[in-house]
Amino acid sequence: MPTAARPLPAAAPEPYALTPLILDPPGLRRAVHGYSTAGTWRRLAWRIGQVLAEVAGALPQDALRRLRGGAPPLRRLEEGLDPRPGARSVALYVHFAASGQVSEMVRRQLALLAAEGFAIVFITMAEAVPAADWQAARQHCALVAQRRNFARDFGAWQDLAAEARRRWPEATELLLANDSVLGPILPLEPVLGALREGGEGLFGLTESIQGGPHLQSYFLLARGRAAVADLFHFLLAMRMSHSKWLVVQRGELRVARWMRARGHQVAALFGYRRLIAATLADPAERAQLAASHPLLRELEQMPAAERDALFATQPLNPTHHFWLALVRRLGFPFLKTELIRRNPGRLPGVEGWPALVPAEAPCPAGVLEAHLRIMDAPPAGDAANDPAAQGTGQETRTIA
Repeated sequence: MPTAARPLPAAAPEPYALTPLILDPPGLRRAVHGYSTAGTWRRLAWRIGQVLAEVAGALPQDALRRLRGGAPPLRRLEEGLDPRPGARSVALYVHFAASGQVSEMVRRQLALLAAEGFAIVFITMAEAVPAADWQAARQHCALVAQRRNFARDFGAWQDLAAEARRRWPEATELLLANDSVLGPILPLEPVLGALREGGEGLFGLTESIQGGPHLQSYFLLARGRAAVADLFHFLLAMRMSHSKWLVVQRGELRVARWMRARGHQVAALFGYRRLIAATLADPAERAQLAASHPLLRELEQMPAAERDALFATQPLNPTHHFWLALVRRLGFPFLKTELIRRNPGRLPGVEGWPALVPAEAPCPAGVLEAHLRIMDAPPAGDAANDPAAQGTGQETRTIA
């Protein structure tokens, strides 16, 4: 039987350790099956149909946009209150909430990144941002931007990449981050420290093999002048689309391989094989995993070779299927927001997530619950986005 989310164990999690990105090609079976959250062929067929319809609808829009030129994606750009001229560490942080609110959790994430030395470019894709929330974002950031909601995170990073490169030409660290994870529920400093100890290259937190080996893009850190320059180049050259699927293919699934081809080290702090090994080493985590996926119901009885082949050909989402082991066994500092809000794979025990959050967490459970309520809040009125109503006394560029 699966175990409920229980508090963190008294023993310390395994030490943080970077592992190189898996190099083996995905193979057709694994590549296509990675797009099915539940791993069933029926769900896969439904997903393929959904993707085909989405891409078919997006391609004419993309062609028209290239021919005519779309509306400028940036709507507002304003200096923050923490400009950090000459910074060597730069973070591009993407935010979205239908209500436009900047939650206490997001504010804490920004403050933690600032404390780690990052000059932060905050990019919101909300239609309207309440005045108080806009000002709250400015407190910890060098630059605050609002853009139209097009091409998701990679589109947002692209829109501000040239400005960030111009402002901080000597940067040796470039962090791409977004608000799609809840936390941190454990200290962020040692996590960033472990990434920085890797030297130069491109580093992520979790590695996925769904659709081919890649670093999940909610937290990517390029280190070293050459790696930063190449990541900027990748962002600025990427062809954006109205299709979420195409953006994922061209962005998240490609960037790590592209950086490797440029000669950079590419590694994850929570590698896929390491995560499987940590899960299988704990009876409670094995039981939880076996209950999370229809193909894993006989996990305990499987011979090792059959089990290894199954994990290789039927990839799982590390931040969903391994969410408990990530936190309890490996000290992962986040919970994936989509898992907690929607639980698309119908995984057991997700509702017990607050038990994982220590009382002394950088973002306690109450802060995370408040963020989830904001994510479910309705859109704000357009008046909330009126720069004249904000009374900052600072120059605001509003782009039509």
